Amino acid sequence: MSYDIKRSVSLYSYQDEYYNGQLDLEGCLRETAKSGATGVELLAEQMIKRFPNPIYTEEFVEKWNSWLKKYNLTPTCYDAFLENHIYDNRTLSLGEQINMMKRDINLASILGFTNLRTLVSTPMDVIEGSLEYAEEKNVRIGLEVHSPFSLNSGWAEGYMKMIEKTGTKFFGFIPDMGIFCKRVPDVVTERARRNGASEECIKIVDDAFAKRVSDGFVKIKYDLDLGKANMEYRVANKMPELMDAITKAGGKEADFGYANQSFTYTWCDPQDIIDNIDYIYHTHAKFYNVDENYNETSVAIKEVVEAYKKAGYKGYLSSEYEGGEALRDALTVDSIEQVRRHQEALRRAIED
Repeated sequence: MSYDIKRSVSLYSYQDEYYNGQLDLEGCLRETAKSGATGVELLAEQMIKRFPNPIYTEEFVEKWNSWLKKYNLTPTCYDAFLENHIYDNRTLSLGEQINMMKRDINLASILGFTNLRTLVSTPMDVIEGSLEYAEEKNVRIGLEVHSPFSLNSGWAEGYMKMIEKTGTKFFGFIPDMGIFCKRVPDVVTERARRNGASEECIKIVDDAFAKRVSDGFVKIKYDLDLGKANMEYRVANKMPELMDAITKAGGKEADFGYANQSFTYTWCDPQDIIDNIDYIYHTHAKFYNVDENYNETSVAIKEVVEAYKKAGYKGYLSSEYEGGEALRDALTVDSIEQVRRHQEALRRAIED
């Protein structure tokens, strides 16, 4: 089947350089283009000062469009955050939440995006209540499928039923490649060592993760209470047994911390991509560490890209660097080099 897989960068990747003043918004776009990507994914709330006000101005929109032209970049996905707890004494009403979603759809449209990422915490009735406006603005809403969530699961089926009920073409999924981890990221393991985790306990955790990969993860169920669903998922994937093993090995705080963190990573069969390709609008190509030989040390890039190719995907894989979170305690984060390496790894996998 023919495919047209293009490469993008989420500006989330450059958060360290943006925070320390090494890069401004234009600088992030410049580095995106230098990496070889042709698309850009924006976190407006992170990257645009005094959000959302500047986006409504002709001056900012002209500047934004001039940058896109200058660096030959296509806007691929606008990352939205539904902040329904902005008041101390109450949660936003359904109507208020829908209006916030409509605001973000409008902002995405103004900046030229036709895809909008929303988080798993976004209530389904908020999404459903925004679909007519999304169609009006020609902006598709994509629900991020972030570990421990997964496609071909009870959780995803709940949303599929909504798609079937409404017949919408403006709601689908944005898989995050963190659901395709073959092992705990090595940068996370190294941080655990720095924190004092023992080699014995690290091996227990890594072996348990490998067994979950080989046996197949028990997938998360659909539940309006995400905390409950997550805990049930962990129990089903033998978290209590792992914690017992750490206890018996004399584990300390760092050991238990590493064991707990291991459940934030998931392995799903890439066949999930093929099965759901009609509902996949965009992809977060999450990564944690790409070595000097352009190998991602946790995420199975080649296997996942092959699934996208087989499915005939016509869209973007957007580099999303998250490894810096495991480095900041002791090491310098070089997101620019990591994104460059990841873009090359994606290029090789796509063109192979």
